[in-house]
Amino acid sequence: MAIPLLNVSISPAKAAVFAFMVLLFYTACQAQLTSTFYDNACPNALKTIRTSIRNSIAAERRMAASLIRLHFHDCFVQGCDASILLEETPTIESEQTALPNKDSARGFRVIEKAKSEVEKICPGVVSCADIVAVAARDASAYVGGPSYTVMLGRRDSTTASRTLANNELPSFKDGLDRLISSFQRKGLSARDLVALSGAHTLGHAQCFTFRDRIYSNVSIDAGFASTRKRTCPAIGGDANLAPFDLVTPNSFDNNYFKNLIQKKGLLESDQILFSGGSTDSIVREYSRSPAAFNSDFAAAMIKMGNIDILTGTAGEIRKICSAVN
Repeated sequence: MAIPLLNVSISPAKAAVFAFMVLLFYTACQAQLTSTFYDNACPNALKTIRTSIRNSIAAERRMAASLIRLHFHDCFVQGCDASILLEETPTIESEQTALPNKDSARGFRVIEKAKSEVEKICPGVVSCADIVAVAARDASAYVGGPSYTVMLGRRDSTTASRTLANNELPSFKDGLDRLISSFQRKGLSARDLVALSGAHTLGHAQCFTFRDRIYSNVSIDAGFASTRKRTCPAIGGDANLAPFDLVTPNSFDNNYFKNLIQKKGLLESDQILFSGGSTDSIVREYSRSPAAFNSDFAAAMIKMGNIDILTGTAGEIRKICSAVN
């Protein structure tokens, strides 16, 4: 049975008020981050986080790469909401046990340490999601990479998704079209893809992630493959580590792109960025200009940090990063 429409008329004044309320609601739902979010509520928050992060990287230089990667793996699953920090419970399937994170995602204790230091001065104010974002920036700056203004005001999720982590995090075997598509779904461009991939100028990968590449003899420098085979046998040694960049593995520079041009990309998903496709010109540009790479990397990190954020009254501010309140 059809439901008759009500013939309701309202005055122009009431219509204007209604439109204004709708605008306020929309604006609240689209709340933006701001660099000054903690200026009044916790003015020493960023300094406290920076000191904690620097101490952790000073103790283990490799941690810089791990913290940048942690931010990436957080933002690509449910958005930048610190869901990756949640540990397994009867009601939470931790993202830490998803295949792209299992035995490879690191830095959880470093973030928890920074959180505990902030809690001492401003309990219940600074989100774990913001600490992850700030830690990535501080890690970059500490090892010679760009520093940039981190936008703040994220809140923490009360859920995590192992399924989304398995499905949405890019794979080390992905082709170029698949990589571009996965980044576009997050609002990131092909240029953002190449710039963010440049974080592989730091850190290490496990043997199982690049074994097929070094034994394939396809689009790879023979000497580079031979060197990698010394610590990555054809059978066994899956967890053996190799640096992405043999020359400056602990310094943030543009060697990653020079390596790609020389067919010395460690992962298939690295080398595919320079393989006759649409991203070749960007790789060449970054190989020639560290300034262009640094600028675009910083811009892409800021852009990535805005993916599906929780703000306002959404989510919560966790007391500890590994568990919901």
